[in-house]
Amino acid sequence: MSKAWESPVGARVADDIAEWEATDPAFNAERERLRPYAEVAKLVVRLRALEGLSQEQLARRMGTTKAAISRLESGRHRPTVETLRRLAEALGGRLILTIVMPPSAERGSTAGRSEAVAL
Repeated sequence: MSKAWESPVGARVADDIAEWEATDPAFNAERERLRPYAEVAKLVVRLRALEGLSQEQLARRMGTTKAAISRLESGRHRPTVETLRRLAEALGGRLILTIVMPPSAERGSTAGRSEAVAL
């Protein structure tokens, strides 16, 4: 069993995060604000790895810099739709934007619906 990473001062990072989550509303609010970008970052890292590409190789395919890919993969920056479209194309795919609507009594619908567009 592998040992969890410990910071140089001996406290586990996960313990620090758990403490901040339990005691700091501002920390939780910021984590929630960044959650969508973190999810995109995980997707980018996973797809890049599946394609066997380095950040530099992906950057070249997208016509950008390795630093821009690093920022995208950090999960702390808001990617534009154009960046996501170029990412999909660089990976040989296509970006599909879908909006899922819940059921709404105001619209007279009992079932949700979704609309999608390929970009």
